[in-house]
Amino acid sequence: MSAAYLNALGVVCALGAGKAAVAEALFAGNAHGLRAESGWIPEHAPPLGAVRMPLPAIPEPLAATRDNRCNRLLLAAAQEIEADIRAAIASHGGARVGMVLGTSTGGIEEATRGLAAQRRDDAWPVDYRYAHQELAGPAEFLAEWLELAGPCYTISTACTAGARAMASAQRLLDAGLCDAVLCGGVDTLARLPLNGFHALGAMDPARCNPFSRERRGINIGEAAALFLMTRERGPVQLLGAGSSSDAYHMSSPDPAGLGAQQAMRAALAQAGLEPAQIDYLNLHGTATTHNDAMEAQAVAAVFPHGVPCSSTKPLTGHTLAAAGALEAAFCWLSLRYGRLPPQHWDGMADPELPALRFVEAGARLPDGGPRRLMSSSFAFGGNNACLILGDAA
Repeated sequence: MSAAYLNALGVVCALGAGKAAVAEALFAGNAHGLRAESGWIPEHAPPLGAVRMPLPAIPEPLAATRDNRCNRLLLAAAQEIEADIRAAIASHGGARVGMVLGTSTGGIEEATRGLAAQRRDDAWPVDYRYAHQELAGPAEFLAEWLELAGPCYTISTACTAGARAMASAQRLLDAGLCDAVLCGGVDTLARLPLNGFHALGAMDPARCNPFSRERRGINIGEAAALFLMTRERGPVQLLGAGSSSDAYHMSSPDPAGLGAQQAMRAALAQAGLEPAQIDYLNLHGTATTHNDAMEAQAVAAVFPHGVPCSSTKPLTGHTLAAAGALEAAFCWLSLRYGRLPPQHWDGMADPELPALRFVEAGARLPDGGPRRLMSSSFAFGGNNACLILGDAA
């Protein structure tokens, strides 16, 4: 078992800004954050999980080249735990603090607007910066703001990127390359992915409905979730991480969920746990026909006796590359508050899927003894990732 402790969490999403606000809405199953919004997809106004509270301004002199929404979301999460980050830097030195983030759409909206203006005016806008759409941008921005000199990179594996960034941070600690790592995920709303998912017929025009026989597709959201991972003992530990790539299809999962099972079993093996020792599973639960069918099969295979579970995407929207880190954050909050996020759906189970044990409103984690929570993420290209968080051993 790796000695990787998640000693601080900063988070912002459609549920709110900061741990307290997010936890209150999460455990109440409050879906106020998803609202119909026009202007993103022509002639459509799908529910979107936008962050609607004010975001911090980019500090000077970074504002000249780094002022985009992705970085402002990331800064909001980082400022919540800035004291913890600064203490780690003071303790270990900037060269021993790493940065690993997951993103997929960060800066694309700014690039889309810039390209539209260039085509219209035959000149790039004065505030256009190509660097905004570079995948390395979010990690480099935060490292520059904090004056870090340790390993710094971004992972972009679609909807598993945030989870894989956390697994990568764990490996940096295990390898002795870092003494602390900032890790997580960030993504923003952008017209390119929204119109792409709409063209695929994968978006629900109403609130998404995971695992229901009436499910019709996803909602999209935006978020940033940032952990400070260190070797110093803390209350929450990353017990295990597993990944796989079944490469079944570019956009459809393996119907049997074999790659998903492999990732979950790998996380269990690293943590030294049996399936019966998992107290809760945060499902990927996108509410698409094929993903939910695959995931139900995989969960039933790995947990033949059942496990309390829920999908939180009807509360936040699918936050793409941030999802794995955001849903790990929800597990972190469950461990700290002793409560579980309920399944938000119409209750109309799909009879063609294995029955799952969905969490109901007001559910709590068991008292006493170590508690272990799992979060699964699945992405385009058959990319799968799974994390297990728990009370420190």
